[in-house]
Amino acid sequence: MSEPKEKITALNLPAMDPMPDHVKKYFKLCKDKLGLIPNVLKAYSFNETKLNAFTNMYNDLMLGESNISPLEREMIAVVVSSINRCYYCLVAHGNSVRKLSKDPALGEAMVINYRIADLKPNQRAMMDFVAKMTEESYKIEEVDRQILRENGYSDQDIWDIASVASFFNMSNRMASAIDMRPNTEYHSLDR
Repeated sequence: MSEPKEKITALNLPAMDPMPDHVKKYFKLCKDKLGLIPNVLKAYSFNETKLNAFTNMYNDLMLGESNISPLEREMIAVVVSSINRCYYCLVAHGNSVRKLSKDPALGEAMVINYRIADLKPNQRAMMDFVAKMTEESYKIEEVDRQILRENGYSDQDIWDIASVASFFNMSNRMASAIDMRPNTEYHSLDR
C-alpha cells in the first residue's frame, strides 16, 4: 500500500509529461540542496514556460547579486506574506529566516509581527516600507524613499527591496487563490 500523496494545491493539474531533463536536473538540485522539492515548484511544474518564468524571477530576486542580504530578502518575503496571510510563504520563508539568521525567535517574530522583532534601525525602515507597499502602495511617496536613503539604502537597493516585495505580493495571491500547501518538512526545520 502506498503513502497518500501530499496535497500541493486545490487544483488538479497534469504533471509535465515528459519532464524535460533540465527540469529534472533542477528538481534534483533542489532535493540535494534543500532536502526537498518545494511544493511551489511542483505546483508550477505542469507547464514548463510558467515554471521557468517563476524560477527565473525568483532566482534573480532571491539569489542574485544585491546589497540586500539573503536574510533581509527572506525577511521581506515574510513581512509581505504575514500581511497577506499567505500560509505557504509564511511557513516556507519563515523557515528560511530561521535558517539564515540561526535565530528561531526572529523567524517566529517576523511571521507574527515584524514590529516586535529585534531589528536594526535600517532593517526596520526597510520592513516599514515593505509593509506600506503591501498594505497601500498607492500612498508611497518620495518621503518613503527618502527614509530608506537616510538609512543607507541606494536607489538600486530601493529597486531591489520593491522588486522582492512586489514578487511576494504576486506569489502570495497566487498561492492563496490555488490553496498552495507548504511541504510538511518546513514545519520542523531549523527550530
